[in-house]
Amino acid sequence: MLVVAALGGNALLRRGEDVTAENQRDNVKQAVRVLADIVKAGHRLVITHGNGPQIGLLALQNQAYDADKAFPLDILGAESEGMIGYLIEQELENQLGEGYAVATLITQIAVDADDPHFDDPSKFIGPVYDKEQAEELKERHGWTIAKDGDNWRRVVPSPEPKKIQDLKILRILLEQQVITICIGGGGIPIVRQPDGSYTGVEAVIDKDAASALLAEQVNADALLLLTDVDAVYHDFGGSNERPIRQMTPSEAEDFDAPEGSMGPKLIAAARFARKGSFSGIGAMEDALDLLQGNAGTRISSG
Repeated sequence: MLVVAALGGNALLRRGEDVTAENQRDNVKQAVRVLADIVKAGHRLVITHGNGPQIGLLALQNQAYDADKAFPLDILGAESEGMIGYLIEQELENQLGEGYAVATLITQIAVDADDPHFDDPSKFIGPVYDKEQAEELKERHGWTIAKDGDNWRRVVPSPEPKKIQDLKILRILLEQQVITICIGGGGIPIVRQPDGSYTGVEAVIDKDAASALLAEQVNADALLLLTDVDAVYHDFGGSNERPIRQMTPSEAEDFDAPEGSMGPKLIAAARFARKGSFSGIGAMEDALDLLQGNAGTRISSG
């Protein structure tokens, strides 16, 4: 099977952890151990990942240097994609050995310049703050902020991915049996200009939406959306909480879930499942069981 595995932010950083190289390396080791099991089971693998905490930190560092000379989000996205890809790539090579080829592809994704999400920022990036801290940073940097659970975070535009600009290169890598790490943080958002050229834009694409588009375009057999909960739940956190093991694409699309967490995963999973393959949502450590139908929530038309 060709499997696209989308790693949630917890693959690199647990909520509340400092964004340090040591913490990220430790978390990557745990995530990659599970991914290596998928490869050892005989499956081909493409890996995508989030970058919310990392790109947020890079943005803070930029503004601390000189706000007037700060790099835009597309360049910071490329920087974080290379950094995280390096960590995953190195640990995969350590665990699988030299018999496997692994590569990181810095991936551009075209979006529509008129996408309405540019006027309605919703994608969380960076650390969490209390409300007073968030309001202060909003005033200082001109951010848009929103509540994330009990805390507050910066939000930025998250346009819909339309075209994987580097799909031809990705297909070559897959034909050569290369385990590919790509579309980090949802990929680098670019728009087409009137003269036909492309340029980056200030936005962060949703990683799950981009992963579903990727899985479609490489004809993957399965899309795994790996996160820090073991399944989709009815009444999550409530007195009637129970896991959902099977869903149809329509049930996933209609399910009432938070827009900042499980909601985008369900929409992405449903989109891919409508193509005839299946999606799975579950915990990182259950990835192989999720693929085999023994854990998590499976979304399929059949």
